Amino acid sequence: DHLVETGGGSVQPGGSLRLSCEATRLNYCLAWFRQVPVNEREAVASIYTDNGPKKGTTAYADSVKGRFTVSLDKAKNTVTLQMDSLRAEDTGLYVCATGGLYNGVCRLRSSQYRVWGRGTQVTVAS
Repeated sequence: DHLVETGGGSVQPGGSLRLSCEATRLNYCLAWFRQVPVNEREAVASIYTDNGPKKGTTAYADSVKGRFTVSLDKAKNTVTLQMDSLRAEDTGLYVCATGGLYNGVCRLRSSQYRVWGRGTQVTVAS
């Protein structure tokens, strides 16, 4: 299993970026995390990627609700993270990961995820 993130870059506050995570194989869940040196890895968003009634169900960290949108293209094994109204505190290395379910849902907890990409850098600055 292999994950590749693309779409990072530098943007001014208030701007937008669109990240993509392409997987050789999807599991039940895919999540985006961001990591800043010194700080812990922070979960940003998750999406249920398996087929069935829960397919496409999403969850977001409070810090990004209303600004970030995660979506699935099952045919391309790709999950996209649309990031709008970016803030300086959104800066970090954005990493996607796949994993199984935790109590039937895709939670925002890193321990649930087993396969990780290498990440793409997002910098928000004036």
